Amino acid sequence: MGEKIPFGKVTYNVIETSWRTQLGDQLNLRIPQQRFLMISLSITNSSGSDVSVPLLQLEGANGQVYRELENGQGLDNWLGLLRTISPAQTQQGRILFDVPLSSYRLRLTDGGQPGEEKFTWVQIPLRMDVESDITPPGLDLPTVK
Repeated sequence: MGEKIPFGKVTYNVIETSWRTQLGDQLNLRIPQQRFLMISLSITNSSGSDVSVPLLQLEGANGQVYRELENGQGLDNWLGLLRTISPAQTQQGRILFDVPLSSYRLRLTDGGQPGEEKFTWVQIPLRMDVESDITPPGLDLPTVK
């Protein structure tokens, strides 16, 4: 993570990861079946033609495969469902998974035609984030003495 990974027609950079127990706000609250894993990454097309990057997959230690969620509702800077990148262009954003709390390998594609693609993997270590509780304005919490 954090390093540029040139692979085939594209260069990936997995920037950061974070875990969430929910997305959205009170009106559009979204709860995962397990936990949400958000992965921030950039993808650069280093070829001379358009490249389509499909939804990505995570692989668990037990070989279980998890597909990226097709719905980015509640996720800021979602990379999107259709990812066609023009030559010499970079797309940056977040992708989303609903997975158990664990370490994973993110499977990346070389940008080849479906069925002819090659893959490489990036280790996604388990890193716990502290979700901060926000106290609504005007609500004073008692002080413990």
